[in-house]
Amino acid sequence: MANEKVRFGIISTAKIGVEKVIPALQNSELCEVVAIGSRHNDKAEKAAEKLGIARAYGTYEELLNDPDIDAVYIPLPNHLHLPWILKSIKSGKHVLCEKPITLNSEEAQRLLDESKNYPDIKIMEAFMYRFHPRWKRMYELINKGEIGSLKTIHSFFSYYNDDPENIRNIAEMGGGGLMDIGCYSISLSRFLFGDEPKTVKGVMEKDSEFNTDRLTSGILEFDSGTSVFTCSTQLYKDQFVIAYGTKGKIEMDWPFNPDPDQTTTLNIHSENGSKTEEFPPSNHFTNQADHFAQSILKNTEVPTPLTDAVANMYVIDRLREDSA
Repeated sequence: MANEKVRFGIISTAKIGVEKVIPALQNSELCEVVAIGSRHNDKAEKAAEKLGIARAYGTYEELLNDPDIDAVYIPLPNHLHLPWILKSIKSGKHVLCEKPITLNSEEAQRLLDESKNYPDIKIMEAFMYRFHPRWKRMYELINKGEIGSLKTIHSFFSYYNDDPENIRNIAEMGGGGLMDIGCYSISLSRFLFGDEPKTVKGVMEKDSEFNTDRLTSGILEFDSGTSVFTCSTQLYKDQFVIAYGTKGKIEMDWPFNPDPDQTTTLNIHSENGSKTEEFPPSNHFTNQADHFAQSILKNTEVPTPLTDAVANMYVIDRLREDSA
């Protein structure tokens, strides 16, 4: 596939795909969106017309049978991730799947094991935040000792959604705050510490109607420090990450979905004083697509392998168990 574009099919007309990821894929120099599928043909056709996609399919199976599709993007509800990833790789399609990769670590391990039967197929969990220049810079600053030794990370992610029809509020579909947004705090903690937590503690408040967690806090203990986070699906909308070291701290506002058309910043405080680094507008969904496409075109490892996805799900499971 040298010097070609990766041709994507989109499995589902989910909002994040239609509003965020498909336009980002279309802005990538390495990707092309050639088809979209839905369980309802009219939905697929409307989305295809709106987004300028050539082909619309009324079933996901039809899309997977299209020989002109190299890879699929899956933004389905969480409980459908594993079955459709498996069907996709068996159809010879590379897979970029929304986070979290599966419902639990057992499913994630099953996927990892099954993927070994398809060594030429690339599969990646779509934690897009890691591909933003701010996050790469934060990782670089911490690893070169800008704030001394990293000792603790505080992160927060919330929004308010009490719609009973929304998949985030449906327990059987893998809803709840921890799965939807708490997974980011777990991922970033493992990313910045470069390690896995040795102990996990959690506190969870569930919605009595939905039976999903609407307020979850966790403490992850690593060999070299801790990570403390809170996520909520029924709080005032906010986001932040602060990394504290022995000689300073780094603050990032709106870390998980900054406006791709606006300049972003990192605030760095150390023994040498305070400074703000600015970053030009950047779309982390497009950056993610570029990196994933590169791994397909050059037949290299994906940036975040399935082993990372399994490890993240394992921490989620441990936190749920401790909160029970």
